[in-house]
Amino acid sequence: MGVQMMRCGMVGLAGCLIAGLAAGGAGPAAFERLAGVGERAAAQDPDTWNREAASAYLDARQAWWMDWPTAARDRGTSCVSCHTSTPYALARTALRTGATGTMPGAVERRLLENVETRVTAWQAVEPFYSDEQFRPPKTSESRGTEAILNALILANRDARAGTLSETTRQAFDNLWALQVPTGDAAGAWPWLNFRLEPWETAAAQYYGAALAAVAVGSAPGGYGSTPGIQTQVARLRAYLRREADRQNLFNRLTALWASTLLPGSLDTHQRQAIIDETWRLQREDGGWSLASLGTFERSDGTPLATGSDGYATGLVTYALQRAGVAPDDARLVNGLAWLRSHQDPDGSWPASSLNKDRDPASDRGRFMRDVATAYAVLALAEAK
Repeated sequence: MGVQMMRCGMVGLAGCLIAGLAAGGAGPAAFERLAGVGERAAAQDPDTWNREAASAYLDARQAWWMDWPTAARDRGTSCVSCHTSTPYALARTALRTGATGTMPGAVERRLLENVETRVTAWQAVEPFYSDEQFRPPKTSESRGTEAILNALILANRDARAGTLSETTRQAFDNLWALQVPTGDAAGAWPWLNFRLEPWETAAAQYYGAALAAVAVGSAPGGYGSTPGIQTQVARLRAYLRREADRQNLFNRLTALWASTLLPGSLDTHQRQAIIDETWRLQREDGGWSLASLGTFERSDGTPLATGSDGYATGLVTYALQRAGVAPDDARLVNGLAWLRSHQDPDGSWPASSLNKDRDPASDRGRFMRDVATAYAVLALAEAK
């Protein structure tokens, strides 16, 4: 049974302890030492969740990622990952509330500076993965993927401030320059394909385009209506509508989210079909399973985890709230209740790899836990 967390004096203590671990780049064993604190805090209020512990867990993992040699890239930067960095940026913004929480902390600032460095030196920085290191067309796939993630992270930051920065405008210029103009993928971007579900496959090109729509729709100051980009925006909308019906539900849920920010990305029928299918897949405990959102198969032959998890439940409940599902809809209420009751003592939410059976306590094994925690935070913060 998931350990339930609370906001009280003990929560503050747990958050402070985890924050200290974050600053020190702590590994899995250090997080486990906080279990006793989390369990004592959990017993006092079963109906809420621990924002402080979630913040600290996310900070610790993002700090570790940026210091991990495997993630290092040129000019002192690091890879902006789909599993840790990008969801971190989205969730960390949602967690900054109140007069004392309006400015990014040290880890978040470091990530934003990392992205800005790569945006401003776009023509000079090396791709995350090059044709020479791997195989063609990894350079173009890397550029397309990074252009989307950079624009998303910076637009998300600027949306809070209410002003589009020049660096974010440059990130969008980089983005539009790489959009596919013609053919079956017209309106999308080259996207990394390492045959890794759910973000780095041939099918994930649609996921990437949906994130691009989130970026455009999130950008403040009416950026999406700028006259000079209307041809490109129209291509993007047309691609998302045209290809939606052949996508797995994971991709379509991301498009549903995008459609709430960039109207016209889906038609009314497509939006309702996604919502209806999502309700049918809700589990008896109120949550959703990532394995049920597509046709997935692990490369090591091990069975997929089919129970409810934080990533699927967070993504679903966040997208449904954004799509206008009533806050008192019993199905949504149950989904959010699952999230509130399944936060672990270290502040994270559980999820498992779709690609192989990984040790959940290892750093690589925590990648899915990282993204699950971020989307659980987005959903619960949206429900405030």
